[in-house]
Amino acid sequence: MFQATAYSGNKTNDYELLIKQLVALSEEETDTIAILSNASALLNQFLDNVNWVGFYLWKDDELVLGPFQGLPACIRIAYGKGVCGAAIKENATQRVPDVFEFPGHIACDSASRSEIVVPLLKDGEIFGVLDIDSPSTNRFDETDQIYLEKFAAELKRFIR
Repeated sequence: MFQATAYSGNKTNDYELLIKQLVALSEEETDTIAILSNASALLNQFLDNVNWVGFYLWKDDELVLGPFQGLPACIRIAYGKGVCGAAIKENATQRVPDVFEFPGHIACDSASRSEIVVPLLKDGEIFGVLDIDSPSTNRFDETDQIYLEKFAAELKRFIR
């Protein structure tokens, strides 16, 4: 049984604990959707000042909405479109301080002001993206990026 943890307030230490929680929740599970569902819930519980946390999965040459926490979202995102599509096209994390300054931003939730998207590749192939939105500009910093990339790398060990 999972119990919410009181984090210490030390961002680095708390991210390390978050990654350990991900491993504990995932290591004996074989269903990818169940793992991604718990991963999005875990991130949503951990991160403050976010309004959407979830995954888009690569299917038939586009990103399709997967497990998430938040308001209903765009269902399909084309390759190279928006922040999520750019993460896949460039195979690089996109950390956007102000989504209104990102060319081609797709506004699924009008309350979102900043976004971070981490591409997920499995065995060299596109699997999808981890997408997190915030209602505040400049919500995500370098530490968030480093540890969300570590979170995604750990997660990839468990997805099938």
